[in-house]
Formats: sequence, structure tokens, C-alpha cells
Amino acid sequence: MTLEQLNKIKNEYEDLIKVRKVIAEEGEKLAKKTGYRKQILVCGGTGCTSSGSKKVIAALETELAKHGLEKEVLVVKTGCFGLCALGPIMIVYPEGAFYAQATPEGVARVVEEHIKGGKVVTELLYQETVHEDGSIISLSETAFYKKQLRIALRNCGVIDPENINEYIATDGYQALAKVLNEMTPDDVINELLASGIRGRGGAGFPTGRKWAFAKASEGDVKYVCCNADEGDPGAFMDRSILEGDPHAIIEAMTIAGYTIGAKQGFIYVRAEYPIAVQRMEIALKQAREYGFLGKNILGTNFEFDIEIRLGAGAFVCGEETALMTSIEGKRGEPRPRPPFPAVKGLFGKPTVLNNVETYSNIPQIIRNGAEWYASMGTETSKGTKVFALGGKITNVGLVEIPMGTTLREIIEEIGGGIPNGKKFKAAQTGGPSGGCIPAWHIDTPIDYEHLTALGSMMGSGGLIVMDEDTCMVDIAKFYLEFTVDESCGKCTPCRIGTRRLKEMLDKITEGNGEMADLKKIEDLANHMKSSSLCALGQSAPNPVLSTLHYFKDEYIEHITDKHCPAGVCKNLVHFEIIPSLCKGCTLCARNCPVDAIKGKVKEVHVIETDKCIKCGLCEKNCKFGAVVKK
Repeated sequence: MTLEQLNKIKNEYEDLIKVRKVIAEEGEKLAKKTGYRKQILVCGGTGCTSSGSKKVIAALETELAKHGLEKEVLVVKTGCFGLCALGPIMIVYPEGAFYAQATPEGVARVVEEHIKGGKVVTELLYQETVHEDGSIISLSETAFYKKQLRIALRNCGVIDPENINEYIATDGYQALAKVLNEMTPDDVINELLASGIRGRGGAGFPTGRKWAFAKASEGDVKYVCCNADEGDPGAFMDRSILEGDPHAIIEAMTIAGYTIGAKQGFIYVRAEYPIAVQRMEIALKQAREYGFLGKNILGTNFEFDIEIRLGAGAFVCGEETALMTSIEGKRGEPRPRPPFPAVKGLFGKPTVLNNVETYSNIPQIIRNGAEWYASMGTETSKGTKVFALGGKITNVGLVEIPMGTTLREIIEEIGGGIPNGKKFKAAQTGGPSGGCIPAWHIDTPIDYEHLTALGSMMGSGGLIVMDEDTCMVDIAKFYLEFTVDESCGKCTPCRIGTRRLKEMLDKITEGNGEMADLKKIEDLANHMKSSSLCALGQSAPNPVLSTLHYFKDEYIEHITDKHCPAGVCKNLVHFEIIPSLCKGCTLCARNCPVDAIKGKVKEVHVIETDKCIKCGLCEKNCKFGAVVKK
């Protein structure tokens, strides 16, 4: 592959991609140039696949063939669009008609009425994209997308991730060509340093400095690694990028190889990500065929290749030294640092390791320049951050926002607020390593420093929203249960400390807690933070410490009043029937699995608390609101 051939492919496919970015008249003009009257993009990411997008694609192909439209309409299976709660998602261009929760039955109507008949089926659209007069609103103007800035996600939901030509059409591999033909390794490092990009997988270490250390380290062999392990509960940012834009990672890792003097790269991805693994394998094969991997890349004397290594789902392998130990074929356990991987990493050689999101920014920084990237974000946190937005939020999905965007903007505007009229209570960032941010800090700007100051962290980008029905003691216990299971057991503070912390939280949620336990929890947590071998043990107490700091009154209520204010901890709640509201319909009694409700037809019923297992079926089935949880 030469630069001339690269640009020829870019020009050939450019209009095809542009159709997916503009609507109305300009989009229709471009569509005619491409040879396709319509393009239908269907999300093929994990979320929409689990919701049935394969059936939607099959129905599309069947219906298009039935009407003889298969040569006029291009069907593209893309990566994640972001609005995961609305999947399967199907968008028709050049109109930009966003069909949400698509079904095979709905597809038949869309093909018949829209594709063939020329009339958009407005009742099947995502309603935020429809004006009152039925005209289409651009996705970029909806509340979910309006405040987003898609850099890492720029191609997700836009291109076919299994077609290298579509990546090239979006300036793909132009950064690699620029680096190999116009820049020295020091030029690349200086560009990254000037851009201010920091690692998107954890503590936010400056990427340029990490690459500079690895370049400066002496070694006959060096390595480039990509952390695609992503084990946080509720996190799916890296997976979505691999599924939607795999060539961006290949390009970035190849640039890293040139910069530090490495010839071999490894992508460490968990085996539970079959779609991501499959698309990476396809992308690697294509990159080799086009000459972007292997020897004499783009006509130069530089050689580099990448292999995939599958992880077994161990959370600790998200820690850099444990990840490298796993790649080496050993049990994934962390190693003491120093020496750091940039000096002594994979197989004892200098190694650069970044996560998927960090790498996805690199080609764009090289192409557009450090100044462009540094113009976004805050003084110390440049660029954007991708978050997996989940929990008690209307718009569950994947979002990318400029650093410095407030938590309120993410929750109330992009996220669409808390459903069912409930109040926002807290947000958990950073997964099991992070902390809970209470509602009174909702106007906090999201960046590395502000989150750390609040006792949380950026982490890889999970953002779990909680409402007033969430018990903060129970949440702390949930994350601790996870770290107890995921601790590798190599060091005592983590192996034993997480278990002792969980035991004390169990004691409190079961109604046996004592006030002295709070001091013990705090002392043990701080000891773990200072003496654990790796970040898993050092950060495992964070959810406990942050909830204890901001919601201490809940802990105290659990201990002194033997009451869970959110009604979550079963041992601390009970159900009662309000006599004035009970109609004696017997519905509660008939649904009770342990026969704990007594009463005759049309007479007031009573719950025998000693028999009640607190399953909540009585409250759920009562049509008169007579059953209450206290």
C-alpha cells in the first residue's frame, strides 16, 4: 500500500460515508453519486445484538429482495450509536430517519412505506427526532447528542467496522502515513505531550510521558500492549470502540510501535467480548492485506504486527502488570512497581500499555494537531471522555463529553433525567475502584482532579446513576462483593482486608451492626489503601469510604434504628397492611409464597411478620396501595 493508493481508496468511498453525516437536500445529492438511493444503518454492537438486531437485518434483506430493492439500498451493520436503551436501532439515510426498538414487523412497514413509498413511518421513529409536522430532526440536535463531542466514538455507528475501505474514507491510516513519512519518534511524543492527553483507563497518567519513558529505555526488543479487558460492572466503552472502529486501535498501536521502537503489539481482550474479538480479527487480517501491518509498512522500512490475547475475565488483569503476566501465559497476578512497564514490562522488556479509548484518540491528535485537541476540555484534563451511562437513568447508553462537562448536564440533559419521577441521589464513577458522588455535588465538572477531590476517580468510564430508592450501604457492599471475588489473593491486605470489610457491611445490613464498626471499617480501609500490592486492593475501599463520608447517616440509621431508609436491606424492613385501604380482595394472600397473610374475603388482612420472607409480592400485587414497606 502506497500513500497514493491510500488516497485513491479514501476518495472512492468518501461520499458513501458523507451521506451518513448530512440529511435533506445535500444528503440526497450525495446519495445519487454513490449509486445507492438509500443507506440503512443497523447497530451490530453487543447491546443491539442482544435486543435482536440480527433478526432485524435478516428481515431487511428479505423485504428488500422481495421488492427488488437490494441493488438500490445499502444495508450496513455498524457499531454502537450510543442510545442503547432504544435498541435495536436502524437509521435510514439520506433522511436520517432514526427507527428505535426496531422489529422484523416494523422493518416490513419501513421497506414498504418508507423505502419503496417515500413516506417516513413517523410512529416508529425515536420521537425526539420528529418535529410536530412530521419532519426529521438531525440526531446532533437531540438532547442526547447535542452536548456530546464524539472523538473516540467518531466512527461508531457511522462506518461498517468490517470494511477497511470505510475506515480509510474517514481519514483512516492518514495519521500513520504522516508519522512514517514526516515525523520522528520525538516529534510524535512532543505532539502527544503538547496535546495534554492522559490515559483513559485509570489514574490519568500523561500518555506522552509514558511513551517517552519507553522510548528512552534500552532494550533490543520492545512491546506495545492494548488493555481491552474492561472488567468494571456496567462498563462497555472499550468494547464498543473495538466493535465499532477496530482499525483506529490498529493504527494507533502501530504509531506507538514506531515511536518507541517496537515491532510487536498485543491486544488483551476478554473472551466474553465475542463480537469485539471477531471484528478485531477481521480488521487485523485486512490491515495485513493492505500493508498497514507486517514489513515495509507504507513503503518504509518499518515493520510491526499485532496479536490478540484472550483474557478469562479476571478483573485484576486490568492492572497493567497482571495483564502482562497473563499475556506471558502465567496466572494473572500483579508485580511490584518499580520497575514500571516502560522499563521492564512484557517478558521483561520495555513496554507501552494504554487502554482502547486512549489509543482511539491518537490518530486524530496526529492528524489534527496538538493545539486542536488541547482546545477541548479543562486546563489539566484535555479532550473528551467516554462514559457508559447506566443505572436509574432514562437514556442508558454510551456518551462522549468534553472534559469539564458537569454531572448535572450528563444526568439531566444527555441522560434524560431519573425515570418515574424519582430524585437523583448519587452517581458512582470509576466502578469498584471509584466512589459515590452525592446529589449536592451534581454541578461538579467531570475531570480527573475534581473526581479525585470528591473521593472518586475517572477510571475507565463507568457512570452508574442512583435514585432515592438506592441504599448506599448496600451499594458499598455490592462493589465489595465484586472485589472479594476478583482479588487475586497475592497480597494479604487485599485478600483478607476485602473479606473483613464485607463481613462488617454484612453485619450492618443484617441489623447486627454496632457504632464501633464504623471506626473499624475506616481504619481497615485506610490500611488497605496504603499497603495493598496493586490498584485493585488500594482502591477497593473507595466505594465504602465515599459512602461512609457522604451518607454516614444511613449507616447510623442501619445500626441504631435497625432500619434501612431505602427499604432495600431485607432484615431491616417489614411489610404492613393499612386497614383503611384494605378491601379484603385476597390478592395479596393468594400471591404470598409462604402463606404469611391471613384474612377472609372482604375483611381486612394481616401480615404475620414472623412468617414473612419480605419478597415484596404482596406490595407488588395490591391494587389499592394497602400494603406498605416500612
